[in-house]
Amino acid sequence: MHNKRRKIIKLFESRKGNLEHRLKKDYIRNGIATIPYRVLDYHDIIRTCSVKGYETPNPEFVDCIKEAADVTPTECPLVLNLVGDCLSHEEKKTIKDTIQDYFGYNLGMVEKEEKRHKKVFILMFFGLLISGVLLWLTQTMEEESRELFFVLFWFMGDTLCDYIFLTGHDLRHDRRLAGRLASVKVVFSDTFEKQDYTESDVKELYSEIEKDVKETIQVDEHTNN
Repeated sequence: MHNKRRKIIKLFESRKGNLEHRLKKDYIRNGIATIPYRVLDYHDIIRTCSVKGYETPNPEFVDCIKEAADVTPTECPLVLNLVGDCLSHEEKKTIKDTIQDYFGYNLGMVEKEEKRHKKVFILMFFGLLISGVLLWLTQTMEEESRELFFVLFWFMGDTLCDYIFLTGHDLRHDRRLAGRLASVKVVFSDTFEKQDYTESDVKELYSEIEKDVKETIQVDEHTNN
């Protein structure tokens, strides 16, 4: 019985996933990732507590879109297809504006966190250099007197390694995902059909994204100046 249990566990551990098949089947068409989302009511997307003009999206909706976008390749532009015939023209406009505003704000928060970590990285880098120089200059002193410099050196080094190999990687991942979501194209359809994008569709989408990106850069430069 024990050997049979171990054998079954080994079988589960040996099982291989099939991420590429799922992505190609459900998401990716001609390099574009389409995320379908069924809408039965306006408040499936917009929170019921929202005040007109200050709408915010439902956390459940946001989590679903982020999760779907996160498994798609980073080079794929995102198209959010909201499927349902229950929305008015005004509601569609509000939903589209709210989604773009929310993910634009979220990107700003990620950028803010990224800048904060870069400042810490620079501080730790120079701190590592200074503590290293101090260790070299005090190498003739007793180890007890240099203990503080040792602690500082290893603390700075550990923080730098964590940023380079762990935190920095996560920040770059979050930055790419936030940038893709902030550039998402929102479309509406009454029924769901898998979209086969033509070469012209792909070029048009890339052109729209490039235009939006340039506009945000210009606004940011104008604000900083």
